[in-house]
Amino acid sequence: MSDAAPHVLLVVGRFYDDIADALVSGAEAALREAGATWDTVEVPGAFEIPAAIAFAERAEKYDGYTALGCVIRGETTHYDYVCGESARGLNNLAIEHRVAIGYGVLTTETRDQAWARAAVDQGNKGAFAAQACLTMVSIKRRFREAQ
Repeated sequence: MSDAAPHVLLVVGRFYDDIADALVSGAEAALREAGATWDTVEVPGAFEIPAAIAFAERAEKYDGYTALGCVIRGETTHYDYVCGESARGLNNLAIEHRVAIGYGVLTTETRDQAWARAAVDQGNKGAFAAQACLTMVSIKRRFREAQ
């Protein structure tokens, strides 16, 4: 099995900057602790995350990706489309293109719920998503090397 430190791309939806910052802090701490290296790219919101990962994957530079962002329900059905299409796009990349992805896109009803999940001293979902990414990178490497 490859012992090379994973190189990860954090793809951050910036629609809610303060929540995104908390998610990034948690993810970076988890990657640092694991000895991984990373780059970061920012996109406007959760909807754009799958496209940014697809663009980056063509460069074949990264072992895995961590998707970070937040969607908070508003007064329209826009929430449902953004959540569903972002998740679908990431799932398609993972399954159809065999991309290692850690999913850290919060989908909440309120800002308080988002903070409870994003804050590093509470839910720390940024760290969880980065750890999930590293796990998927490890699994992908294991199967690749078994060929």
